[in-house]
Amino acid sequence: MLVLVTGAAGFIGSYVSKQLCDRGDTVIGIDNVNDYYDVNLKRMRLQNLASEANFVFIQVDIADREAVNGLFQEYAFDNVVHLAAQAGVRYSIENPHAYVDSNLIGFVNILEGCRHYSIKHLVYGSSSSVYGANKLVPFSENHNVDHPVSFYAATKKANESMAHSYSHLYGLPTTGLRFFTVYGPLGRPDMSPFIFADAINRGKPIDVFNFGDHQRDFTYIDDVVQGVLKTLDTPAAPNAIWSGLDPDSATSDAPWRIYNVGNSKPVQLLYFIECLEREFGKEAKKNLLPMQAGDVKNTYADTSAITLNCGYSPAVSIEEGVSRFASWYLEYIND
Repeated sequence: MLVLVTGAAGFIGSYVSKQLCDRGDTVIGIDNVNDYYDVNLKRMRLQNLASEANFVFIQVDIADREAVNGLFQEYAFDNVVHLAAQAGVRYSIENPHAYVDSNLIGFVNILEGCRHYSIKHLVYGSSSSVYGANKLVPFSENHNVDHPVSFYAATKKANESMAHSYSHLYGLPTTGLRFFTVYGPLGRPDMSPFIFADAINRGKPIDVFNFGDHQRDFTYIDDVVQGVLKTLDTPAAPNAIWSGLDPDSATSDAPWRIYNVGNSKPVQLLYFIECLEREFGKEAKKNLLPMQAGDVKNTYADTSAITLNCGYSPAVSIEEGVSRFASWYLEYIND
């Protein structure tokens, strides 16, 4: 199978590319390798893929319509795993135009390629952030997500709607994956696990918002990759009992599907910090602050649908995941 993976230099994208290659697929990986965070980390991920004979990397910006169309013309892709995006809740407040370019314009370019070149299945990254102002937990794909509280979340919700229109109009099977706080080796330095680890190790204070009264459904990268591959191998299909009179928000009469990809075992943010303290043998210096704009108090994934339909089964505990992450972090900063 020939698979296009966008965001191949990204955290999830690099792991997905590796697993696809390891199981025998051929992967064309693309990324614009921007400097939103340390480019050296992105190059490190790509270096880990360099030994894969069935992996080809091409530096492309998905916002470049002609370049994206040229890729679809040149390669007869079977499936597409679209993980390229401008990430980050807080940065979307500072620079919303970056999210328009990548998450909206870039996504349309990918959809158009899939439409015109008969892609069998498009799997794309969404986010738990779309649950926004929803207070009902665990978060279910059947819940209403009409009230995002960050522009990043709004673009991800837009992606789900845009994908549905292409599934409805053109019969393109699309599956959106709402990722829940992904962490692990090679993780993004702008996310809380890396920020906390770095501060604790260096003896610097960490900003803990909402005075630490947060729960997060931290999901280890290996479990996330399992979710991506299992859904990729289970193309979205129309729901035969879907009704517009009582519409299910996770399925459709078109080949369109939404799944949560999480651990389903949320932990207190302060406990996550405590796990890091144990690994480093140091106590965190906590700067307790009020809730930050665009943030949500708790995340908790209901993963019953992806478990039932795709056989998803997260296996890495928070304690084991933090231990693996901390070990990698120490190697990374000492290289």
